[in-house]
Amino acid sequence: MYAMAKSSNGAKHYADVHNASGLGEESPHRLIQMLMEGFLARVNSAKGAMAHGDMEAKSIYISKAMGIVGGLNEAVDIEHGGDIAVNLHELYSYINMRLLQASGENSGQILDEVASLMRDIKEAWDAIG
Repeated sequence: MYAMAKSSNGAKHYADVHNASGLGEESPHRLIQMLMEGFLARVNSAKGAMAHGDMEAKSIYISKAMGIVGGLNEAVDIEHGGDIAVNLHELYSYINMRLLQASGENSGQILDEVASLMRDIKEAWDAIG
């Protein structure tokens, strides 16, 4: 398919957990969409926790968002994906760096930035499916 469609340990692990939960089998494309949706939900929850002064919940949600980005990054096939894969890998690394920064600075603005970046990636991913 494209740079992120390879069978990877991250996507396989997500699929295994998803299937074990009884939610059914999903295509690799749909699994990536679900990861992106999960990321956006965690970032939104982190922003809400931050706004309410719940720093423990903020940290948990940001940590979960970072884990999702790690899974997405593992699904990128840098070896066969060309420039698109390299760019995605770099963008995911940037997003995780900004998530760390958002957590340390309690910055909702940075969370908005990473959510916007992921929405752009998701929009492109949705368009190819």
